[in-house]
Amino acid sequence: MPLIPEEPQIHESAQGPRATPASGRTAPTPRPVPGPRPAAPSRPGRPGPPRPAPPAQRTSREAAPAAMPGPSHPSAAADGPQIQLIPASVEGALDAAEETVDLLLDSGRAPGDVLVITTGEQHPWATHELSFGEASYWAQHDAGDDVFYTDAQVADRARTRPVVVVAVNGGPESVTASALKSAHARAGALLIVCGDPQRINSVLGAGV
Repeated sequence: MPLIPEEPQIHESAQGPRATPASGRTAPTPRPVPGPRPAAPSRPGRPGPPRPAPPAQRTSREAAPAAMPGPSHPSAAADGPQIQLIPASVEGALDAAEETVDLLLDSGRAPGDVLVITTGEQHPWATHELSFGEASYWAQHDAGDDVFYTDAQVADRARTRPVVVVAVNGGPESVTASALKSAHARAGALLIVCGDPQRINSVLGAGV
């Protein structure tokens, strides 16, 4: 069913961030935050020679109070996660996803609860970690103690996490459809999609 951004009430049973439309790289930050969860420890050090600090590495943060409201469109199916749409341009989708992750962590959500999937250019963290080899990259996924970033091409390899964030930041419609399908299957409680509402509705209308 198509998702149309609006201003519904937040349901306590499945809370999540909302956002205002993002245009370009300076997208406004989505403001509501989900209910607090126990924080997980930051990623432990890895053996071997020191590595350059990866971009956008996450650590748990203390819970924050609810933030300012903004338009969103949560919807929930009886047999699936709650779905929220955060409007953003192709260029701003990755920034919107980053801001969403920040809000999740600020609310007390454990870093290991969050999986981020991109449909276009890989997140810089994924690019950085893959430079050390796929074995090391996927070992961090299996450890499950930090936010994990992957792309739609290999998202089927990722395990279920409570929250999945999709950044529709490019790629063909078939890749977007694959990413949304994989994300829906892997989101235990909340699926957040950052991207152009018209494009997302077109893909959802195709039966994803």
